[in-house]
Amino acid sequence: MYYRFENLEVWKLAREFVNLIYTLTRSFPKEELFALTSQIRRAAISIMLNITEGSDRKSDIEFIRFLRIALTSLEEVVSALYIALDQKYITQKQFDELYPKTNFLSKKINSLINYLNTTAIRR
Repeated sequence: MYYRFENLEVWKLAREFVNLIYTLTRSFPKEELFALTSQIRRAAISIMLNITEGSDRKSDIEFIRFLRIALTSLEEVVSALYIALDQKYITQKQFDELYPKTNFLSKKINSLINYLNTTAIRR
């Protein structure tokens, strides 16, 4: 692997998460293609891309800023999942299967932020 982000566990998890979101949203109604489907996919992609972009920054402080943006995108996905549930585009079972994955990814991103904060303090 050539790029730093390719070695990051959080990036790998975000990549898997994007694939889950794409699979899930394939069954959304066609009239949602340019609304909720697009929004939830873009938010999921944003998680992965912000981890990628931040990993190439020259300081941990900048990387942390991008990781926090990734977290807000993850929260956006969770909110969109509630909309999809309320509109009956997904079942409660689908929601319940995906929700813990959002929590796990959030914990991993927060752990990386905490690690980077700790290493920045030591310098």
